[in-house]
Amino acid sequence: MANALNARRMAGRVALVTGAASGIGRATAQRLAAEGARVALADLNEPEAARVAEAICAEGGQAIAIRLDVTSENDWQATMARILAEWGRLDICVNCAGIAFAKPISEMNLADWRRVMATNLDSVFLGTRQALSAMKEAGGGCIINIASAAGIKPLSGNAAYGTSKAAIRFFTQVAALEGKPLGIRVNSISPGAVATPMWESSDLWPKEAAQVGRREAALKALVAEKGFAEPEEIAAAVLFLVSDEARQITGTDLAVDDGFAII
Repeated sequence: MANALNARRMAGRVALVTGAASGIGRATAQRLAAEGARVALADLNEPEAARVAEAICAEGGQAIAIRLDVTSENDWQATMARILAEWGRLDICVNCAGIAFAKPISEMNLADWRRVMATNLDSVFLGTRQALSAMKEAGGGCIINIASAAGIKPLSGNAAYGTSKAAIRFFTQVAALEGKPLGIRVNSISPGAVATPMWESSDLWPKEAAQVGRREAALKALVAEKGFAEPEEIAAAVLFLVSDEARQITGTDLAVDDGFAII
């Protein structure tokens, strides 16, 4: 856990992180909890989210796990009701849940397209809408939407995923305009390649690392051999944007991509 000085940075704040069972979501939930926030870890994989929450609590933090299908409006309503019943407020919402998908347009069907949009984009709309309502009652807050550098730089085979992430950046700007009178800051982060389990289903999963038979070793190989970012580096960017040091920042997309989008 962080030292006492850092722990006060998020003290008294309540945070919701989606996709918190693994990857960027897990690292973000852990970092916010380490800094003193009470954190709701929401994920479709509730058992794994619960294990992360238990580890946070074992280290002296406060966390709960909630099963959330981010494409379901009913699930979102139930999740927000649970948080408000548990802690009475919401100060931070990190919309992190998403899926990877790569296929040429000519080979993609409508079901593929809609699945990506529902998980990556509809979820951000639903989460932001719920967060705006809850934060309005609390007198302000911060919303972070996880986009992607793949939504900035066009890539072949990236029509669905890239479009969903590009739309998040625009949606974030509109939400920031609407949130400003309410004291709610809304920003997005566009990571480049990050070593998360999402890569396991891709062609980029390094064979030499996968052969060791352990996920953690394979993820470390992505960082060491491919130059991927660690999930904790994205979590650090989230922490900055929700902190008081960023109180003048809203409607901004922070690229954490080692220059990928401009090369």
